[in-house]
Amino acid sequence: MTVVGSPVSRVDGPAKVTGAAIYAAEFDLPDLAHAAIVQARVPSGRIAAIHTAAAEAAPGVLAVMTHETTRRLPWRPRDPRPGVDPKAGERLHVLQGDEILFDGQPVALVVAESEEEARAAADMVRVDYAPTAAHLRFDPAYARAPSEATAKAGRPGETSRGDPEGAFAAAEVSVDVSYAQPREHHAAIEPHATIASWEDGRLTLYDKSQWVDNVRAEIAHVFGMEEGDIRVISPFVGGAFGSGLRTWPHVTLAALAAETVGRPVRLALTRRALFTNTGFRPHTESRVRLSATREGRLTAILHEATGQTSSYEEYAETTLTPARQVYACENVATRYRLIDMAVNTPSPMRGPGAVTGELFLETAMDELAHALGMDPLDLRLANFAEADPDSGKPWSSKALRACYEQAAARFGWAERPRTPEAKRDGRTVAGSGMATAFYPAHRSKASASVALYANGGAMVQAATSDMGPGTYTALSQVAADALGLPLEQVRVEIGDSAMPRAPAHGGSITMATLGNSVADACASLLDALHALASEGPDAPLRGVARADVALADGALVAGERRVPVTELLRAHGRESVLAEGGSQPGREAQDYESAAFGAVFAEVRVDPELGSVRVHRIVGGYDVGRVVNPKLARSQCIGGMVQGIGMALTEEAIWDERLGRVMNANLSDYLVPVCADVGELEAFFVESDDRIFNPLGVKGLAEVALCGVSAAIANAVFDATGLRIRTMPITPERIVTAQAARG
Repeated sequence: MTVVGSPVSRVDGPAKVTGAAIYAAEFDLPDLAHAAIVQARVPSGRIAAIHTAAAEAAPGVLAVMTHETTRRLPWRPRDPRPGVDPKAGERLHVLQGDEILFDGQPVALVVAESEEEARAAADMVRVDYAPTAAHLRFDPAYARAPSEATAKAGRPGETSRGDPEGAFAAAEVSVDVSYAQPREHHAAIEPHATIASWEDGRLTLYDKSQWVDNVRAEIAHVFGMEEGDIRVISPFVGGAFGSGLRTWPHVTLAALAAETVGRPVRLALTRRALFTNTGFRPHTESRVRLSATREGRLTAILHEATGQTSSYEEYAETTLTPARQVYACENVATRYRLIDMAVNTPSPMRGPGAVTGELFLETAMDELAHALGMDPLDLRLANFAEADPDSGKPWSSKALRACYEQAAARFGWAERPRTPEAKRDGRTVAGSGMATAFYPAHRSKASASVALYANGGAMVQAATSDMGPGTYTALSQVAADALGLPLEQVRVEIGDSAMPRAPAHGGSITMATLGNSVADACASLLDALHALASEGPDAPLRGVARADVALADGALVAGERRVPVTELLRAHGRESVLAEGGSQPGREAQDYESAAFGAVFAEVRVDPELGSVRVHRIVGGYDVGRVVNPKLARSQCIGGMVQGIGMALTEEAIWDERLGRVMNANLSDYLVPVCADVGELEAFFVESDDRIFNPLGVKGLAEVALCGVSAAIANAVFDATGLRIRTMPITPERIVTAQAARG
């Protein structure tokens, strides 16, 4: 029985539940000092004066660093990393000048013997500001088109095919609606932290990161160092959802602090600091116009979106990609704009762009279905895209129709209550909604190494990460199958820049990228073993072709011949054999479009008097290619559904337009869903295996698991109440206000 496809438990689970797993802030280095950030309290301006004497005299303080005392760093130019860094603008040069670009910006750093002493002294630093006018309102009047560099990176200002305006004007049925998705934060359980240590001019960073190679490259450019003189270690990540893709200013600060005091320094961000010193999902507003024939065939899709970005970098998202690719329609136009604000730069957050765009598109599709008097599922089936509508290329695989059919059957969509009497249950009213889930599938260039030892064990290494989806386990499964070993004899080591290079652990690319790299490394290892077993006059497999040899149960097998690997290695006086492998996109990336798909159905219960919404159940069916581990895959989907509940009902960064500040920058007031908010969740996978996209047949899962969930919930709330809440989240206040307005 193969290990790939089996619902095995996490191989790293015991380490996590016993405390053996070490996270960034937990590495115990000798003579470790601690740092605390002093944050700006104005959204724009300059530092007129900074008073540090009291902090410097405080107990335990080793150094107080400001822009006046910190050495100037080279900040060498660097090409933006695809999918991670903004394509225009310049990253924040922390403690390199007196300019304030956003509230919460680091303006000083205190280093002390303990974390408590560092934070206490940081509170003693006093800063005089010379404030300047700041753009603090999300005002569409200030919207601008993206730069040429951003447009070339797949985020164009305008696109058009056919005659969308003409088709919309001539349509039999149409809707013209506007929506808003507020700023959201990652709120991962592990705060960002970095420990920096210098030794003989070489720097080691223990950092919470989804991409250790990127941290190494970024810090090399900031400090003007060679990458080979920097090592980044991040074996475990306690959730990130995209926040760990970029290298944030606190990493530079930790390295500067350790250099200044000549000791290792730990800098752990407070929960409040996470709201301004790492990125977020940007506030985005949208207008969607859809038109159709009375039979439900789409005649036009016109989707506009405006997102916020910072004043110093141009962060943009693929918010409008779903409008161009999800449904068959000849006439499509998109328009994307940005508003520069006095905020820190946004960043990818699970399903970046697509999740927001699908909230808008899928809610508008529901509105169109009701305008047509048509079942929302039937409307989607009537506009099913057999090929990519935008490029015209075939899909490498697409089982979305099966997702619709099977998820609807499991949910009981055809039998859902339709009349007010049937929906009423005591004081609550039931409602049902659905949405399509879509996320483009990508893979990148990567490498991995595999070592097989004489004791029968194997070691896999790659500089990727595991922020929770199960990278350790899934790569172990791939290697176990390829090497013919029991799972417990395979060990995976990741999260170290000293290991073979890997791309970002984000965008649902890890298994399609690293899984194939590990499989290729295992194939190279088998080549090496075959060479050992077939060369020489007394070789046990002399004359046997490589194609006729396989690994099974720790032995090379060729017909009736069986050569135990342990015996083979010892016969050659070797304790191990090591091989490297890699993978990268091929011709398929030019010939096909690839994506993961899903269908999400939600049932809610609304109390009309209180305005409260409870998610009673969600059913999601997904086409994600070959599923390496059904248990972990289901866990991913359940997590995505919970995040979707937050997106629909609770999560919103409350922005003060006067102060330019997030007012609920804590987990008491920024409301993420808890167990009591979650109803019955069911996730399943339709039959799919995409060997066109990549040899392993996987397509990616983490992002698509969130896509469509918030729209399905919003549509269910409408079904229950007849109220269309178009600004997320759907809070009791918004429901009660809408009811009052309706009369």
